[in-house]
Amino acid sequence: MAYINVDNVVKEFKVVRREKGLKNALKSLFRREYETVTAVDHISFEIEKGELGGYIGPNGAGKSTTIKMLSGILVPTAGTITVDGSIPHLNREENARRIGVVFGQRSSLEWDLPMEETFDLFQKIYRIDEKVYQRNVEFYVELFEMQSFLKRPVRQLSLGQKMRAEIAVALLHDPEILYLDEPTIGLDVVAKNHIRQFIKRINSEKKITLMLTTHDMDDIEQICDRIIMIDKGKVLYDGSLEKFKEKYGGEYTVTVDFVQAEEGREVDPRLKLVSDEGNRKVYEAHRSIIETTDALRYFIDNFEVSHLNIREADIEDVVRNAYTNG
Repeated sequence: MAYINVDNVVKEFKVVRREKGLKNALKSLFRREYETVTAVDHISFEIEKGELGGYIGPNGAGKSTTIKMLSGILVPTAGTITVDGSIPHLNREENARRIGVVFGQRSSLEWDLPMEETFDLFQKIYRIDEKVYQRNVEFYVELFEMQSFLKRPVRQLSLGQKMRAEIAVALLHDPEILYLDEPTIGLDVVAKNHIRQFIKRINSEKKITLMLTTHDMDDIEQICDRIIMIDKGKVLYDGSLEKFKEKYGGEYTVTVDFVQAEEGREVDPRLKLVSDEGNRKVYEAHRSIIETTDALRYFIDNFEVSHLNIREADIEDVVRNAYTNG
């Protein structure tokens, strides 16, 4: 059996049905009507130990709900979840010791405490052995370059420093699994790159199983080998990032600088003209119809060109295409 197993899981919530108007508002004070909202709709997937997977989808797709069920905070309405053979919500204390969780939009840090004291606090909460504690503090302070802000209260830290601190605290008790929910949200380009490098190094050196949810597709491309894509609570894709790009990608553009204007001259119909700026023209194509090498060779063999440039679809284009056509 896989290390993390999600089998046909459903999660439903009852929400109050609110009708417009004062009369309906008064009525709801005495008699409330509810409707059922399905946040997760019969999803199944497996994650092996040490794997680094991306879990993606639009707002309301069910990503955070899934993470909360995996961490034991929420109970599935139907289906089963096991982590190393244990059911999270039935073994909350055991599961809590096995996992670390970071929610990018919520902090687990004490606002007024400096990081030195925050580490001490979490040592007591998780009852971490002194030798393990000292070893991990030294490792993560060095890894996350935290020396310069260890003595400063959390409220004085930048967003990037806070996120480094959040991840360090989540890893202090040597969890086997780390759930990261939007770890780069709100960060600048430099801070995002640092966090991505830290995550990859943690996975490589500590062999921690990592599950990453994010809206930032650069996170997925730079960190993950495998992705699970969901929408409206259902799994749309589960597989390698490379095969995902092959399935939903393949589009590219060719920018051609002609030596002379080629007005009126027909071009291979597999190449669609999308921009015409005199001697510079841009064509769209798909690798399933004509490969990039064949497109380049076509222009070199049939025209006088001074410059050629190929631009493959980026990961955001591929994901957008997957939601549109999936």
